[in-house]
Amino acid sequence: MKETLEFADLLRLMDERSTAFRAAVAAAPSLDVRVPTCPEWTLFDLVQHLGEGRFRWAAIVAAGPADAPPAISTPAPPREREALLAWFAASTAELLAALREAGPDRGCWTWWGSSQAPQTAGAVARHQLQQVAVHTYDAQVAVGASQPLPDEVALDGVDEFLTTCVATTATWPHEPAIVDYHATEGRSWRIWFSADGARTARLVAPVADAGPGTAYVSARGTASELVMFCYGRIQMDSLQVEGDRRVFDQLIAWEPEE
Repeated sequence: MKETLEFADLLRLMDERSTAFRAAVAAAPSLDVRVPTCPEWTLFDLVQHLGEGRFRWAAIVAAGPADAPPAISTPAPPREREALLAWFAASTAELLAALREAGPDRGCWTWWGSSQAPQTAGAVARHQLQQVAVHTYDAQVAVGASQPLPDEVALDGVDEFLTTCVATTATWPHEPAIVDYHATEGRSWRIWFSADGARTARLVAPVADAGPGTAYVSARGTASELVMFCYGRIQMDSLQVEGDRRVFDQLIAWEPEE
């Protein structure tokens, strides 16, 4: 399996996960079904959220390099299920078309400017794949048919989350810490937290000694489980955790200010 997904693979998998998302919604007894992993939302709300996001990011990618996102007006989602699914399919097609037109290296506005992820259409594709993958899981949970993420999606998902959503130049407000994530598929990642922020890197091999003067904790599970933990879909007890669990509590509660 490739170490990093190619741009074409990101688009292919985004399309596949979008198809799986629509299948889960189509199988629900009603659009009013509650989504346990997004307690404030019904299934309709979930489709609306994800579809509007596809339209917004399509416009952002199409706008190219910018200091702020463009003014965006998204079409309203219909309430009838078949029409809603067609609306969602159109939103996905619009995003995929914008990404293909831009290519992976074209710049665009993103909210993750201080992370380790570039502000490019390729990084948008990578993050939006994870968004639709996690929300497909949400929809599957809502209809009682949850499935783990495909391995190639999940392995890239751990790396993408740490690079985009955790890495930052914002000051870590606690004692310096090191956190390791180990996927049972054979990949590991490390995050260093300090007054300079949070930085992450892949590990060639797991390192048992975090060094003196650091809080240390590691989490081990399948790549799919690690992604679901990162996005708050499963709890810490679902993983094999070793070390000072308080660091994970601090990380979950952390809201960096740039």
